[in-house]
Amino acid sequence: MKSTNASIIAGIVLIALGGLLLLDRLGVTDSGAFVAPLIFAAVGGLFASLFVRRRENWWAAIPGSVFLGLAAVIVATQLTDGAWGAAFLFVFMGGGFAAVYLRERANWWALIPSGVMFTLAAIVALPQAMQGTPTAAVLFLGLAATFGLLSLVPVHAAGPAGNQAERMKWPLVPAGILAAMGAIFILQSAAVLIPLDFAFPAVMILAGLALMVYAYLAHRDGRQKAHGPGPTAG
Repeated sequence: MKSTNASIIAGIVLIALGGLLLLDRLGVTDSGAFVAPLIFAAVGGLFASLFVRRRENWWAAIPGSVFLGLAAVIVATQLTDGAWGAAFLFVFMGGGFAAVYLRERANWWALIPSGVMFTLAAIVALPQAMQGTPTAAVLFLGLAATFGLLSLVPVHAAGPAGNQAERMKWPLVPAGILAAMGAIFILQSAAVLIPLDFAFPAVMILAGLALMVYAYLAHRDGRQKAHGPGPTAG
């Protein structure tokens, strides 16, 4: 970041802080409630400007989203009496990791914490009446959706034909297991499934089947790549 940009941002922050303190001295408003979120937002803005300026600064989206999320949590807590306040932090952090992937597609790993953060945001936003088994269902289904989405993401890998974009198959294994567990908790919450004493062995069986399917697909793709297309007649 250029020193001029940093000076502009710092100047705006100082003017805003000075204005709030002046209003506090005049008895117009209580500035103490705005100082902390303003500081967090300013620090988050600094990291956001780093992220925007240069492509290799993709890492700045992570701390920037944390500070902006903290500012949003404080403001939301003050406006809603604590309801859904923590969800904003997870939403901003999930958006930050998603921005890491969108800026640099080689950072496919960022989709995993992004999905986890969005799932936690959904859990925090659940009403009190849905705490318990429905919460576990949302957790497992959210994680399953995360890995399912990851299996659709093309990843560039070096091969005989050069740099090729391929989709990863291993995320389908945890996606299937987590989806099965989520479905079990959904049925449990509806009180239409047998007790958990039978549910977990069923999950183990499904996990074993998923591993066998994955091993078969990996073996088949390996044989196709090893043999490849035969020589063509000139």
